[in-house]
Amino acid sequence: MTSPYPHLLEPLDLGHTTLRNRVIMGSMHTGMEDRAKHLPELAAYFAERAKGGVALSVTGGYAPNWHGWLSPLGSLMTSKKLADKHRIVTDAVHEHDGKIVMQLLHAGRYGYHPFKRAASGKPSPITPFGKPKAMSTKEVDQTITDFATSATLARRAGYDGVEIMGSEGYLINQFLTARTNNRTDRWGGSAENRMRFPVEIVERVREAVGEDFIVMYRMSLLDLVDDAQSWDETVALAKQVEAAGVSIINTGIGWHEARIPTIVTSVPRGAFSWVTGKLRPEVSVPVVASNRINTPEIAEEILASGQADLVSMARPLLSDPYFVAKAAENRADEINTCIACNQACLDHTFKNKRASCMINPRAGHETSLVLSPTRTSKRIAVVGAGPAGLAAATELSGRGHTVELFEALPEVGGQFRLAMQIPGKEEFKETIRYYSRRLELGGVKVHLGTKATVDDLASFDEVVVATGVEPRIPSIPGVDHPKVVNYQDVIRHRAPVGRRVAVMGAGGIGFDVSEFLLHDPDESIEHWMARWGVTDPEVERGGLATKLKAPPRREVVLLQRKTTELGKGLGKTTGWVHRQTLKDSAVEMVKGVTYDRVDDDGLHITVATGKDTSESRVLDVDTIVLCTGQESVRDLIEPLEALGKPVHVIGGADVAAELDAKRAIKQATELAARL
Repeated sequence: MTSPYPHLLEPLDLGHTTLRNRVIMGSMHTGMEDRAKHLPELAAYFAERAKGGVALSVTGGYAPNWHGWLSPLGSLMTSKKLADKHRIVTDAVHEHDGKIVMQLLHAGRYGYHPFKRAASGKPSPITPFGKPKAMSTKEVDQTITDFATSATLARRAGYDGVEIMGSEGYLINQFLTARTNNRTDRWGGSAENRMRFPVEIVERVREAVGEDFIVMYRMSLLDLVDDAQSWDETVALAKQVEAAGVSIINTGIGWHEARIPTIVTSVPRGAFSWVTGKLRPEVSVPVVASNRINTPEIAEEILASGQADLVSMARPLLSDPYFVAKAAENRADEINTCIACNQACLDHTFKNKRASCMINPRAGHETSLVLSPTRTSKRIAVVGAGPAGLAAATELSGRGHTVELFEALPEVGGQFRLAMQIPGKEEFKETIRYYSRRLELGGVKVHLGTKATVDDLASFDEVVVATGVEPRIPSIPGVDHPKVVNYQDVIRHRAPVGRRVAVMGAGGIGFDVSEFLLHDPDESIEHWMARWGVTDPEVERGGLATKLKAPPRREVVLLQRKTTELGKGLGKTTGWVHRQTLKDSAVEMVKGVTYDRVDDDGLHITVATGKDTSESRVLDVDTIVLCTGQESVRDLIEPLEALGKPVHVIGGADVAAELDAKRAIKQATELAARL
């Protein structure tokens, strides 16, 4: 059968070696890199992706010296002893015919420690410990030597190559721009001088490792910050690192301190492949497109259009390590598509926790969370087809149990069915699609539009209660006024909403509802770029332009009882995007609110203005949307337990505080592994 993805699956000859297809698993710091004792787990993690068909995997970043640490006692490649311990990782990947390169990353001023060194003494706006120490001329030269030494050690460890991290605002990027390089020696001043650092790193690395070794350079094609490189400088650097000996040029987008989202779910698919396409004619080595490429279709389109020679995907291979194999076998509908939520991957990384995946909790836990075939098949009922129930039903059936799924609504999906309707969260429908296909393949009998009773469940060996939540209605005078609706009324039932709106509750749902009321779904790349101020780097340095401010569709006031800043509890790496989106849409955010009553005049509130002071306000609004929390739906538990039935409660039915799909899916998967 002819593959629908001929470009994606085509081998690539690099001269001394061949990649079996065009898929690179991009670098992600998982937390397993930092301690040698975790290398067996790291090996299992990469082996799973190699087994799933990935051509070339890139490790998380390893520092070439301790000044370059991301964090104290973090990952290093500085000795033969360390290198030899990595054989378990490289052997595991090679056993499945994959290739793997080690990323060499010096954090520069982004280091989370007081010993950091950088091009200049300018502090990072996003990391603590104040100013870095500016490297002396001798230290610059030594750092270049350290990169070359680390590369030779990576070769000793069995790696097929190295990726030199020259992007995302780390040390090499810091040398390249006037923003962070005010040196007056041969490593600063002119653009040519600032480029000398990465070029000499590539030259010395190539000289140290020989010709039969992959040297990939990750280059920032859009800095998205002030005082960035010009496009002419970027092209000149690409040509110089090619001449210095790189095998492949990878695409990096945006510094970590940039105030433009580059990988979150609201970024359109393939939003930055055009800039890779802009570089490709300028060089003769293969170039890699990256960022928000999460389906075989979008990857194939990028390659077929000539924008890139390879595609880099990191998170999509967390969510489904068998992405490539499924595409090759015409089973793309079975891919567990990355929804770019960041909740268990990057949010974990920035909290110094093990990186995993919300929709695939086995990622990073391949050796401990094992779903092997069951020895004793049971009849198991799962009640509720939200994320928790869907995960439980599919994993239980996958292990060999006979499973029936009961859902009171006419369709599966639960809270994800609501989330997918929020502008910028359209990807959530992919998870519902994935689970629906797995239910079908696993032979799960699904009862839709069926509110399960105790009698319905009495004959099953075990029952999983995943009945989710219902909106909490606060005790406020006038809460039954026609102006008042809850978030489910608005999103699921399309209750009419007026021009002026008060949203009560500023948790994740309050922010989602506000975006739902302000923006249209399925935003085009062009509109998204204009709204965030992204442009052609030939027009503006670093691709940074003025944002296009469009008039909001409604006037929205977002309210919360707490006196902390609104959105403080949102995702570590995504919350700022939601806060900025509402700010750009002129949403008024009010904290320290007491809700007094609702009447024909609107919503009466008292707002704390100081420790012992407050003021009364009347919000003259057309609609008041309740996002005031949830209550667990638990009515089946007691009567089932009274029958002596083994009952397992998961997801929102277990804990309703701030909907948490990450916890729900992990809880369901761990339960499935135990039963």
